[in-house]
Amino acid sequence: MQQDEGQEPDYRFTLANERTFLAWIRTALAVLAGAILLHQFGNTVEPHWPLVALSTVMTAAGMVFCGGAYLQWRVNQRAMRHARPLPGSRLIPVAAGVTLLVAVVAGLYVLVR
Repeated sequence: MQQDEGQEPDYRFTLANERTFLAWIRTALAVLAGAILLHQFGNTVEPHWPLVALSTVMTAAGMVFCGGAYLQWRVNQRAMRHARPLPGSRLIPVAAGVTLLVAVVAGLYVLVR
């Protein structure tokens, strides 16, 4: 996206958009850290495959959050520059779904063990 396309939005909105982007990046880093923890912990218990599988899902989710954060930032920035309404975020249902999946699998793992 070229920076000179459209009109310059109010700097407060641009900064808010950047803060939201950084919040998603922090979320992605936290999910990746959790994936690494599960992978390390998964090697010390039997059966370890559920924790390794969950770790893989969380790693993929972290990558999706990183890419999605940038795409959402860019779409919001373009909408602000052209005085259009901001579109909804697809990352929110993905984050909720991943969190639910992790909670269900972890809960089942604890109950079965």
